[in-house]
Amino acid sequence: MRLKDQVALVTGGSRGIGRGIVKAFAAEGAKVAFIYKGSQQAAESLAVEISAAGGLAKAWQGDVANHDEAMKIVELVEAEWGSIQILVNNAGVIRDGLFVAMKPEEWNVVLQTNLGGTFNFCHALAMKLARQRKGRIINISSVAAEHTNPGQTNYAASKGAINSFTRALAVELAGRGVTVNAIAPGFIETDMSENVRNKAGDLIKKMIPLKRLGQPNDIAKAAVFLASADAAYITGQVITVDGGLSLGAVAV
Repeated sequence: MRLKDQVALVTGGSRGIGRGIVKAFAAEGAKVAFIYKGSQQAAESLAVEISAAGGLAKAWQGDVANHDEAMKIVELVEAEWGSIQILVNNAGVIRDGLFVAMKPEEWNVVLQTNLGGTFNFCHALAMKLARQRKGRIINISSVAAEHTNPGQTNYAASKGAINSFTRALAVELAGRGVTVNAIAPGFIETDMSENVRNKAGDLIKKMIPLKRLGQPNDIAKAAVFLASADAAYITGQVITVDGGLSLGAVAV
């Protein structure tokens, strides 16, 4: 088991990509604390599912956009399980719409959740990881940071900022043995992407050279690698996992 006896914290862990990461980390031997905001039933069922499979995971309710809540959750997790070694900032929201009609609250909630949540949990843990001289931070970005569509100014801005933040923080923490990387998923089959997928229909698969949508486990496998000792010499990178979508080719 590549993550045996390590403590991991995953934000937005009850559904979609986060759920896949929580399951994959637990299967690799990690104790996984995961954060959810409103999906209590999904969170509780995930913890039960992992326990039944012989793993250990616990759900913690909180708003990642709230700095005080982030600090408190980190304290509670460490009080129960000890020092955290792995942080995955996955929590995110979308509020798609053309910029000219975008309301300030639609801009703010996306930036405060996606980028602010990443800041909050990194801020809560960076010094702790640095003092340990060991740790992994993995931020979930998106191909939309570089290859965006109309109606995504807020989402693209948040993910582009996460990429830059990842590189800058990697430089600051590298001397302390802490790596900081990001994963940029393409079209992944989750609840969040459902509306976009429904609008595009079969066109999406034609845009992806591998001719299929990604699954949460595709991202989870990349996260396990970055969290493991195998990735000890990788930092400041944004790893794209999109089936070739960002190559710009059209499958035939």
